[in-house]
Amino acid sequence: MQPDIEWFDDQVVDGVVERPFHTTRSGRCVPGVLWLPPSISVPVPLVLVGHGGSGHKRGGRVVEHARWFVGHAGCAEVAIDGPYHGERVPVAMPAAQYQARIAEVGIEVALDRMVEDWRAAVDTVTACGQTDLGRLAYLGMSMAARFGLALAADMNDRMRAVVIGKFGLQQCAAMNPAMAAPDRVTADAGRITAPLLFHVQHDDEIFPRDGQRDLFDLIGSPIKRLVTEPGQHAHTTPATIAGWRTFIAERLADGTPEIQAHHHG
Repeated sequence: MQPDIEWFDDQVVDGVVERPFHTTRSGRCVPGVLWLPPSISVPVPLVLVGHGGSGHKRGGRVVEHARWFVGHAGCAEVAIDGPYHGERVPVAMPAAQYQARIAEVGIEVALDRMVEDWRAAVDTVTACGQTDLGRLAYLGMSMAARFGLALAADMNDRMRAVVIGKFGLQQCAAMNPAMAAPDRVTADAGRITAPLLFHVQHDDEIFPRDGQRDLFDLIGSPIKRLVTEPGQHAHTTPATIAGWRTFIAERLADGTPEIQAHHHG
């Protein structure tokens, strides 16, 4: 019988330990990477980072986040491949193709499976004893916000911070209509009570601005922040990324008092 967890060789890059793994949940192989500080004396907070559509767990921004969270915030980071992305498929798929695959199984089924897969990754990582299951956060935009919303609702009690955005209740005409799940998204949003930052691109051509703001309004968190920036879907400034990371790091640090919500834009 195959083991449920397979760890691959560590690499140390720029003082950060990269530890790839495969774990199994409901018969599905879940490919992931764990990034850790080189020396850990007590379990550290864990940031779950999702990738966007047509990306993968080792995408440039995911790795940049890992370098920052490990090097500057003393956290660990874990990322997994999304449905029909990364190691889950033989070759990378264009958006229309992976959306068609998701539509085929059903978007709600895909959401539930991804929640299970994230849980499997968290279980795998915390079994090593180096991460603190009581101090989790999630960061992900666009497709990663779609799946992150469902995950944050499911693991709400353990989340110290959630940063999502570039996703909403409406989608552009070019996107597969079967990707829409407004009732599920609405229900998940209402279940989230962790401190949350929601990022909106003012000129988003994939998820219209009004649908993003409507989603923000539905989120149940008593402490939530809306940040709106000019630009289309893929536009992100370094200052914006720094804000996402700081929002998480402050809430994962021990003894940091919570701050009240701020609304921008």
